[in-house]
Parts: sequence; C-alpha cells; structure tokens
Amino acid sequence: MLTMQSQVQALENTANDVATDGSIVNLETPNKTKPRKKSYKNRVAYALPQLKLCLVGEPSRAKKLIAIQAPEDVARFLSPLRYAAEEHFVSIHLNARHEVLGLHEVSHGSLSASLVHPREVFKAAILANSYAIIVCHNHPSGSKVVPSKEDLETTGQLFNAGKLLGVTLIDHLIVGPGLKKNTVYSIREHYPELWKTS
Repeated sequence: MLTMQSQVQALENTANDVATDGSIVNLETPNKTKPRKKSYKNRVAYALPQLKLCLVGEPSRAKKLIAIQAPEDVARFLSPLRYAAEEHFVSIHLNARHEVLGLHEVSHGSLSASLVHPREVFKAAILANSYAIIVCHNHPSGSKVVPSKEDLETTGQLFNAGKLLGVTLIDHLIVGPGLKKNTVYSIREHYPELWKTS
C-alpha cells in the first residue's frame, strides 16, 4: 500500500514526464501492489497514482479520428446513456475538422436532474485543446425526450461561455428510452434562436 507521502512523491515525480507541449505523457505508480483492505482510503491510494493522462493530442500517437457531421453520428457515443438510471451530462471534444478528440463526463445526478456549470464543461474542453464541443445528456425518467427550461438555460449559458473562450458549442443533444435507436434530440434543430449572437 502506498503511503500519502509516497503518493505525493509519485505525483511530484511526474514533472520529468511532462512533455514540452504541456501534456502529461505518463504517470504511473512505482508500486503496483494492490491494497489488501477494501477501504475507500486504500482504493484511492492505489488508484490515484496509476492515472494516465494525455491533455493535448500528440500527433505521433494519433489514431484515425471519427468525424461528426450530423447529430445521428453522435448516437453511437451516447448509446450507453440511453437506458442509464441516472442523468449523465457529457461533452464530446472536437478538433477544427469536427473529429472526436475525446468524451468527458461532466456530471451525473439523480433520476431527474443533473447540475452543470460552464466552468466544468470548458475546463475539460480547454485541457483537450478542443476547437468545438457537443454537449449531451440523457433523460432517464419517462418516455418523453424534450428539453426542460433548465436544459435551454444551460444551453444558452454554454453558448455564451464558449463564445468568450473561443470554443464553439455545436449542439446540445438529449437521448432517452423514448427515442428510436441511433437517434438523438437536437436542441439546435428545435431551438435555433439559442445560437443567435446577442
């Protein structure tokens, strides 16, 4: 089991692993022995130092990226959310060609609500060097998949925050059991006025 001091030391040692572009190339624990007890503290002590992060894409490690052209293209990324028991809010990070750089779960909440703040959405987008984002969430309760007043307010806040930060909000999509397979509800298609500059 790693002690708190060895965890801190492992995190401090990552300075040697930071690439010149600012991305973290590798972050591994020096001791990979699993903890014996299953307490929360031991699980955190074991899991934290094993994180591997890549904050900025590295061309040498690039794979063929999937391009997003329409809301239906996003449906495959959202299929796990379709029947989720809680509401999940995720952001899909895109480059300038609208190719997927990554998927980030911003929050998950109760059966009917998920609290989201633009700060959490754009923190991950900036770290991923995103040109644009698509935000998505599911409606787990009921068969109707229509945006609530809060969904529309959140969309407006995210659009305005994205304008200030230079990260375009392309769409806000909703999935749920009430939709046909491989389909999503596009707030941009139904409420285009939210994308008008104010």
